[in-house]
Amino acid sequence: MAYLGNPTETIAVLQKYNFNFQKKFGQNFLIDPHVLDKIIDSAGITKKDCVVEIGPGIGTMTQYLAEAAREVVAVEIDKKLIPILEDTLSAYDNVTVINEDILKVDIAKLVQERNGGKPIKVVANLPYYITTPIIMGLFESHVPLKSITIMVQKEVADRMQVGPGSKEYGALSLAVQYYARPEIVANVPPNCFMPRPNVASAVIRLTRYETPPVEVKDEHRMFAMIRASFNQRRKTLANSLSHEQKLHVTRENVTAALEQMGLNPLIRGEALTLEQFAQLSNILN
Repeated sequence: MAYLGNPTETIAVLQKYNFNFQKKFGQNFLIDPHVLDKIIDSAGITKKDCVVEIGPGIGTMTQYLAEAAREVVAVEIDKKLIPILEDTLSAYDNVTVINEDILKVDIAKLVQERNGGKPIKVVANLPYYITTPIIMGLFESHVPLKSITIMVQKEVADRMQVGPGSKEYGALSLAVQYYARPEIVANVPPNCFMPRPNVASAVIRLTRYETPPVEVKDEHRMFAMIRASFNQRRKTLANSLSHEQKLHVTRENVTAALEQMGLNPLIRGEALTLEQFAQLSNILN
């Protein structure tokens, strides 16, 4: 029975092991059973699923996942948490804990070994400083993936699902929306964590597209263009792209392409949709 959603139990475990929170790992443990249930429910975990959990902490969400899934592989970077996880997860025979940095784990190999190469689901209460590298690493490596359901800073969750015309719109919005359909499924206040973070959080589900919603000849080039256009948001798109040496395009090239698309040659990158970036990338390829 999952018991760690209870703050009293969490404190007891931390005291038993004399555990000190590591600021460098951005550790904030969930202590609200309703939020934990919501995450499991939103991720659509069933007894057919193999789930990879990133950053299990003391095993709070891991217990809930183990009861809902066929198998759970929990990847934890902090070696001080491994003995605690061995204790809190001792009642479950369907959990494997790996003491490693998720950015160094061969997820494709893991999926092959644990799930016969079929798509997995990823669930995580991520440290906020490393949210983007982890999400983009999972998507860009093209590992078989059904969905990523994650707790992130509310501001980051908002950025993932907005469109053009908002100051939150940026390279992360476009990258996430190229690979997946984002949906915020819960807003989570600071008092649901121990210790309390200084910011509001949200659970967002990213459902992986089987094929991206736009056709692009070279996705790496498209993303290089997107990054260049948001690096200096106040510049026109033609200026931003022509100043990015790796792209090998002139201001005139970009202006001509924009005119071909029926767009104002003085437009900024923040005004383009994903579809328009794909079209521009294909023209300038």
